[in-house]
Amino acid sequence: MLITNTARKEEKQMALVLLSLGSNKGDRLSQIQQAVNFLTADNSINLVASSAFYETEPWGLKNQQWFVNAAIAIRTELQPVELLRICQNIEEKLGRNRDAEERWGERAIDIDILFYDDLILQNEILEIPHKYVHQRAFALVPLLEICPNFIHPVLKKSILELHEALEAPEDVFLYGTIPTDEAYETN
Repeated sequence: MLITNTARKEEKQMALVLLSLGSNKGDRLSQIQQAVNFLTADNSINLVASSAFYETEPWGLKNQQWFVNAAIAIRTELQPVELLRICQNIEEKLGRNRDAEERWGERAIDIDILFYDDLILQNEILEIPHKYVHQRAFALVPLLEICPNFIHPVLKKSILELHEALEAPEDVFLYGTIPTDEAYETN
């Protein structure tokens, strides 16, 4: 099912939200699967689509285990800050400790709100669209699967166009297809 910005209003005024999930610590696949299960167990969140899993080169801080990443599309009546709190609570349940982390370092789970409909929001705790989404192949490649025509509300470009414009994208491989000499540790 391909998702676009225009496929909305008829679904009880529920916002279309695109999330990125990633893990490079512990059982990476299980962490993401558990996070999706926790999200969809909430009655205010409906799963619309999910991407495959990808193994991705770390972004920002390179000398660490590669990540497993995925993207999901959900519909929700939750406001952005309410959804952020739910995501952060799930991260904590799965072992994430923001206070002990290095910026862009290893983490058991990371759940980012990439887009919330065509909302543009910037405050002290949340920025939507995510400020780096257009620079990250690990976020854009999974989105290509589920919403290649979704339009970035600030940059006015589709996910496909954003991906094509990446200048030096990090490596992204479909899970299980990464060449063994490319990654650090892939367990």
